[in-house]
Amino acid sequence: MIAALMCGIATFYGMGDGFHGNVTASGERFDAYRWTAAHPYLPMGSKIRVTNQDNGKQVIVRVNDRGPYIHGRELDLSKGAADAIGLTSAGVGRVQVTRLN
Repeated sequence: MIAALMCGIATFYGMGDGFHGNVTASGERFDAYRWTAAHPYLPMGSKIRVTNQDNGKQVIVRVNDRGPYIHGRELDLSKGAADAIGLTSAGVGRVQVTRLN
């Protein structure tokens, strides 16, 4: 199944914030370099395509955590995933999220 979910604001986490190596909501250890994401309601293990709306770059990530916990943000990406779509320099950006499974 492929279904566009939303457009919204994404940020990244995992470097210098104490999350790298901690246990995620799915029970696995968070690795800031893997392509994963935190989402408030998608089922754990869901694969989503995240497109940076500023540059068109895309990454496919697996949801393994809950969040973000900042009002107005729809998605937290691991640093590795954010790097892949050019989001780390700005720290936050507009993305489109499409569920793949």
